Amino acid sequence: MSEKVRSMFADIASDYDRVNTVLSFGVHHAWRKKAILESEAKEGDHVLDCATGTGDLAIEFKKAVGESGYVMGTDFCAPMIEPAPAKAKEKGLKIDFEVADAMDLPYEDSRFDISSIAFGIRNVDDPVVALKELARVVKPGGRVVVLEFGQPKGILKFPYNLYSQHIMPAVGGWLSGNREAYTYLPRTSATFPAGKKFLKLMKNSKSFSEVKAVKLTGGIAYVYVGVVQ
Repeated sequence: MSEKVRSMFADIASDYDRVNTVLSFGVHHAWRKKAILESEAKEGDHVLDCATGTGDLAIEFKKAVGESGYVMGTDFCAPMIEPAPAKAKEKGLKIDFEVADAMDLPYEDSRFDISSIAFGIRNVDDPVVALKELARVVKPGGRVVVLEFGQPKGILKFPYNLYSQHIMPAVGGWLSGNREAYTYLPRTSATFPAGKKFLKLMKNSKSFSEVKAVKLTGGIAYVYVGVVQ
């Protein structure tokens, strides 16, 4: 991932949780819970959450896999991950966190039952390479779960575009002091492959025996699931 993107996330790290909750009206929490459900995570599973940021999805996974399970959260940006251990500890959860790049994961093949990445796949240099890595570290029959923004159509298209392209940068910039970051994020969401187009990327990785897409909030976001072959 580029140093520019890493630097941008480092700059907004301290405000990331607060701004996300304001800009999504809290809906991103429900999206993460849906990703957990689609992952079919169960007691005792071992999970790798990439682009974990401040650890929200890793925390939800740990609740699902219980004390007998294991969760590792990674992020390519050290300042983003700094608050994560304390957040997990406050909730009484044991989760390991470390800095790692989703395109070059430092883990052996088939180590985990599930790997995930939420709102991060569009920021990697090559999504297909990242998907291959996410699949490589998962056991055959395990799942790779991707939560990412989409582009809603129909009656939601115009209001969402107005919100994401104009209101979000203004409010996000005001709250974080970095308007450029909150201009970049919706811009990349608007152009990144979504729905069937992202499923095609998953198929191009040649890593999955099955893939599916679950539309959230009218296509504002999607959960993608691939069963590792």
